[in-house]
Amino acid sequence: MTTPAGHEEGLTAPSGPGRAARSVERASVAVFAVFFLNGFNFASWAARLPAIRDGLDFSPAQMGLLLLVGSVGSLVALPLSGMVVERLGARRTVLAFACLNAGGLVVAASGVAVGEVVVVGLGLVLFGVGTGVWDASMNVEGAVVEQHVGRTVMPRYHAGFSFGTVAAAGIAAVAAGFHVPVVVHISIIVVLSTIGVALAVRAFLPIPHKPEAAHASERGGAGARGAFAAWLEPRTLLIGLVVLAAALTEGSANDWVSLAVVDGFDVPDAVGAVAFAVFVTAMTAMRWFGTTMLDRHGRVTVLRLSAALSLVGLLVFGLAGPLWLAVVGIVAWGAGAALGFPVGMSAAADDPVRAAARVSVVSTIGYSAFLAGPPLLGLLAQHVGYRHALLVIIVPIVLGLLVINAAAPLREDRVT
Repeated sequence: MTTPAGHEEGLTAPSGPGRAARSVERASVAVFAVFFLNGFNFASWAARLPAIRDGLDFSPAQMGLLLLVGSVGSLVALPLSGMVVERLGARRTVLAFACLNAGGLVVAASGVAVGEVVVVGLGLVLFGVGTGVWDASMNVEGAVVEQHVGRTVMPRYHAGFSFGTVAAAGIAAVAAGFHVPVVVHISIIVVLSTIGVALAVRAFLPIPHKPEAAHASERGGAGARGAFAAWLEPRTLLIGLVVLAAALTEGSANDWVSLAVVDGFDVPDAVGAVAFAVFVTAMTAMRWFGTTMLDRHGRVTVLRLSAALSLVGLLVFGLAGPLWLAVVGIVAWGAGAALGFPVGMSAAADDPVRAAARVSVVSTIGYSAFLAGPPLLGLLAQHVGYRHALLVIIVPIVLGLLVINAAAPLREDRVT
């Protein structure tokens, strides 16, 4: 009998409840580590952008176009990620595309060292493809572990990503302070992170398999047909809209909140950096501690509260007079933006058999926000200023709020 698609060879369910519990615990730590390392790689590059800009002698507009290249790579790869996970399994997919992510960063950093923009662009495309598929596959594995744990843990995995960005930013600051070349810094970092991924994925659990899943391809449940079918599912698309709103809410702050504070309140750059740190801290704290709220009150109620916090936070930040009040708005904004993306991933993966295809769809819809959001907000900010431009994010938040019921857990009789 052949091994079903999506099963990692050599991984079998451990016998006995004690061994099973230890296996799930190790897998949970491994998923957290992989999320951490994903954020670590991303921020290692992002934190050296000033040196990259200087090395290429780029204008702000040219830097904006360069950053879009990586986003395009992710967006192109994400729709295919479900098929890749079904074919290779999450363990092999995460490792393979973490290597592609790392290789792309080394190529891009080498391009900066020699001043070749084409080489940098090629590296960023590889980096974007690696990041997109790595991200989708680790979310699939996170949902598998969450279902074994029996309580909400996905937001904590996403908090792991945030912790990774903080750690990478600190190391990058030291590297920049000692004038370490970008190519040397990045090369060392990605070698270490790839070793970490290779060690972590050994503890992954196999993707759950139902008896009828062996014939899933005949039913349109796997492969290209299944991947396309997921794009026609109303619930999956509505979850994607919820995630899109969350991604815009989070991404707009990542890109613009520091500039909005500096320009809007005429304060030094350091104050803008502190404002961004406040946002990230609020978001990370909510991801870590919000799991209890999700288990107690359910996805829909907590997501409604999150949307309300985001709305209030954005309004206060965009319209407040004193800076201290705007900072209060940033805290509410960060807390409100924290849970939409991870909860959307959990909702898309409610049915383990279709999890890979549906997470692929939801991830693609969500990541499109990172592609379109920054340039559109930048154009609007030229006319109304950064703070007022950010108020436009209220529109997708309201739209997401209207369809939040789609994220409710699937009933057993609806899981196919």
